[in-house]
Amino acid sequence: MVSEIWMKYYLCELMKFNRLLIRIFRWRTKHIGDRQFLIILSVIVGLLTGFGAVIIKNLVHLIQTLLTRGFDREAYNYFYFFFPTAGILLTVLFVKFILRQRVGHGIPSVLYAISKNNGIVKPHNLFSSIITSAMTVGFGGSVGLEGPTVATGAAIGSSLGRLLRLNYRQIILMLGCASAGAMSAIFKAPIAAIVFALEVIMLNLSMSSLVPLLISSATAALTSYFFLGQDVLYSFELKEAFRMEEIPFYIGIGVLTGLVSVYFTRMYMLVTGFFDKINKWHSKLLTGGLILGILVFFVPSLYGEGYQAINNCLNGNFNYLFDYSFYYGLKDSIFAMFIILLVIILFKVIATSVTFGSGGVGGIFAPTLFLGANTGLFFAKVCNQLGFGISESNFALVGMAGLLAGVIHAPLTAIFLIAEVTGGYGLFMPLMITATISYATIRFFESNSVYTIQLARRGELITHDRDKAALSMMKVTKLIEKNFNTIGPDATLGELVNVISKSVRNIFPVVDENKILLGVVWVNDIRHIVFKTELYEKTYVRDLMFMPEPSVSPDESMEEVATKFQNSSHYNLPVLDNGKYVGFVSRANVFSTYRSIIREFSEE
Repeated sequence: MVSEIWMKYYLCELMKFNRLLIRIFRWRTKHIGDRQFLIILSVIVGLLTGFGAVIIKNLVHLIQTLLTRGFDREAYNYFYFFFPTAGILLTVLFVKFILRQRVGHGIPSVLYAISKNNGIVKPHNLFSSIITSAMTVGFGGSVGLEGPTVATGAAIGSSLGRLLRLNYRQIILMLGCASAGAMSAIFKAPIAAIVFALEVIMLNLSMSSLVPLLISSATAALTSYFFLGQDVLYSFELKEAFRMEEIPFYIGIGVLTGLVSVYFTRMYMLVTGFFDKINKWHSKLLTGGLILGILVFFVPSLYGEGYQAINNCLNGNFNYLFDYSFYYGLKDSIFAMFIILLVIILFKVIATSVTFGSGGVGGIFAPTLFLGANTGLFFAKVCNQLGFGISESNFALVGMAGLLAGVIHAPLTAIFLIAEVTGGYGLFMPLMITATISYATIRFFESNSVYTIQLARRGELITHDRDKAALSMMKVTKLIEKNFNTIGPDATLGELVNVISKSVRNIFPVVDENKILLGVVWVNDIRHIVFKTELYEKTYVRDLMFMPEPSVSPDESMEEVATKFQNSSHYNLPVLDNGKYVGFVSRANVFSTYRSIIREFSEE
């Protein structure tokens, strides 16, 4: 009885809310144009996303402070072995038994929402990404916070767009604004955030989309400034200016970071693929927790995001390599430094991949920046041991840009982000050289980034190529036409003629009792005997049918379907699900749908 009363109350309140929304929508369409409305929404998205970034950062800082307060940095601590596993355990328990929905990994989930889910991000990401990433990273998971922040922002943009009845193009713009706002707030880098949104998230650049991106990014950055201060994320002081004679070294670090990016991408796919094969969640947790605990215990600098370690590296303090470890006494040994740097370069990606594979939630940016700084430091140390005398801090900085450009396939984002978050604009030219060379290097080996490689393999990747983007958004299941009359193989010509007389189609699928497609009859092929009544009882459908080639599967990508139409003369292709007849897709329907999507992209 009580539940019925509450249900009636809930439905009543929901109806009132819907009526209120309708009134607001009518008032808005009458008094505020679409462009002005999108600008207002971009401010709201930027503000809310900025708050989300502040909450995530403060939660992680609070957890890490509570857990590691009082640790002696000159001595190892066994808690480093247990903390990361505990964080992932809490994350997995929350997802599996409380949320009971998949959280997803930040930026890839946003790209999937754009390409295959009409811009819809699940509402639970409004809070789930914050909670899970805070537990994962706060307890020492070797991942970052930018991915969950982007996912939270995207959920805000998607939810607002659906609530306010925006169309697909406008919702995608809100996702772009949210992504720019998230990156702007988490890194305090509004310019780089806009570049990131355009380079990684958005499909097209127009003035109507650029202005909301600018506003959202600036609003999120101001929100972050208000709560977290205006200091840059990484404190860097340029002590040695760029010299022309160092160009070969910047090319060299570009090639090295490109190769390390290849290693990062392939090792990430290998490790996460290994965990995907483990079916039981507790087996994943125990395996991943054990591996991660061992790595963090022996190399404590792998703990968490690694922002403090990067700051120390950029300022010439390399003690972070030895802090909280049992080999702290070797901190003055150059040989020990080389060994630890090599271990970090080889095992940071494993620690990150294991964190993801065992159930943790986080982002790729922070591990990439950490690995880039250490790769740059290693390169500079080797060069200096050979007597070249180059700036170790400068090369740690450009190493960050090189690895970021390679891993996420976004050289412009890497250049502007590193310059903006460090204040290292004096090294803009080296940043450009290193990021470009790194990106060119990895493109020889990998055509997709660590974000997009799995989406590309499943045919779910949306690209900046409008033709491919439009095709990737189309689904075979949405284009199937089923108003074709079927007939059995043992039917006579007379029965077929009777079916033809009641149909608006000129193709007739021939199926058995299990709906298996045996062939088709095309009216044009039997036109010469249709009126020969003497053949009606002597001729059978099985003698008139032919098996059409090629056919289409319901889960096939539209790019493959378009290729089949291009390579064949058919205007209709049968859709078969394990041999069973489902319907047809027509060339005309595919083309008209494609044109309508392209028109949406092109609208200002």
